[in-house]
Formats: sequence, C-alpha cells, structure tokens
Amino acid sequence: MDGPNPGQENDPVYIKGALEKGYEAEIDVWLLENNWWLGHDKPTYQVEDSLFRNKGLWCHAKNVEALEKLVTLSWVNCFWHQSDDCVVTSKKYIWTFPGKPLTMNSIAVMPENTQDQDLSKVAGICTDYVEKYQKLYQK
Repeated sequence: MDGPNPGQENDPVYIKGALEKGYEAEIDVWLLENNWWLGHDKPTYQVEDSLFRNKGLWCHAKNVEALEKLVTLSWVNCFWHQSDDCVVTSKKYIWTFPGKPLTMNSIAVMPENTQDQDLSKVAGICTDYVEKYQKLYQK
C-alpha cells in the first residue's frame, strides 16, 4: 500500500487483504486450458472463478482467452491493453496511462511516474502508493 511489492503482486492473499482494507485492486488474469491464473508476466497463482465475484477488482486480461471469457461476466470490470494511451474498461471507465490526458471518467494509472497532473477530478487512481494518494485526495 506504500510502494511496489513485486513479491506479492497478484498473490490472492495480498489481494484479499487490500479488498478487506476497503481498497480496490488491479489484477492480471490469464485463462489457460479453462483454468484461471493470476500473474503479471506469466501465470503464477491458479484461482477459482469465484474470485471474480469480489467487488473492487479491475481485471487486466493478459491473454485473449481471458478477455473473451471475462467480458461475458457482467459483474466483472475488465480490460486489455498493449501500448495504448488509454483503453475503455467493460464498466466504461477510461484506463489512462501515465502522462496522458485525463477526464472525469479516467483511472489515472501510476501517477507517481508523471508530474503536474491534476488528479482531483478523476474517477480513480491506480498506484503502488495507495495510502499516499488517499491522504492527498480522500477518494
């Protein structure tokens, strides 16, 4: 919550802890041979599809198979991206990359990697420094 923690990124226990504290979490989702996995660069943690019933998850599909299945689940907020400036999530938020123009419907991704962006009117912030930005913006 107060900086990068690569060793716990996408760990279901770590995600559950963040959700229990009232935060939301971006997770990296893979679907391989009809099995769900979490992991940034590769499938690392096998999970049940019941995980996606948790409110507050932002599911970043890491392969097209995951995206194809996630978009059929009406309660899931998911997206896919490559090197786009922004993408629209399945719940119609604008997932906006660092330094790119922001709107009131934007999720500002990793604002710590940019300077001089007004984050006071965005829909949300995705950062490794959650507590810092919560104190600044009380969202």
